Amino acid sequence: MQNNRTKTALLLIDVINDLNFPESDAFLQQGIAASINILNMRNYCHKAEVPVIYVNDNFGVWRSDFAQVVKHCTSQSSKGSEISNRLVPSANDYFVLKPKHSGFYCTSLDPLLEFLMCETLILCGFAGNICVLFTGNDAYMREYKIVVPADCIASNSKTENDWALLQMSTLLKADTRTAGELIAANFLDSLTDS
Repeated sequence: MQNNRTKTALLLIDVINDLNFPESDAFLQQGIAASINILNMRNYCHKAEVPVIYVNDNFGVWRSDFAQVVKHCTSQSSKGSEISNRLVPSANDYFVLKPKHSGFYCTSLDPLLEFLMCETLILCGFAGNICVLFTGNDAYMREYKIVVPADCIASNSKTENDWALLQMSTLLKADTRTAGELIAANFLDSLTDS
């Protein structure tokens, strides 16, 4: 997948998640709705051969690997199993485990994006007002073009989610059209080298 004709990657941030946090009940409804749109965006990117990178929290379990995280989060005992099972990675997807909010902090994301020759990053995932926003901020500082489909992120409340989208569209110059609007416009073609 080194020949990335669109110079784009899809980052799925914390979508494999056990939702083991106090506000998860408030988050769950938003997260389930967003996960359907994230799946559509992922399928669109797979079809266009755009690299998909799971940028996922390790939940402070330092001896785990991504396979263990997926197994834990997709188990029936996990509150996030519906979302995690919907978005389980394919064999061709990449993954980066992150210890903190930003996908760039203390991870291998920088060299991976360089290897993939990326210029544009599509950010989807959870929580929009924390990990997606912080990853977006770090991507912007690295001069990536940013796309954040508005219906592909979720936060603990609609207010927090709307605030995060406003910050990313205003300060980070992110394209925040919905997944449906982006796919209908075939926006990946506009990123292809002439």
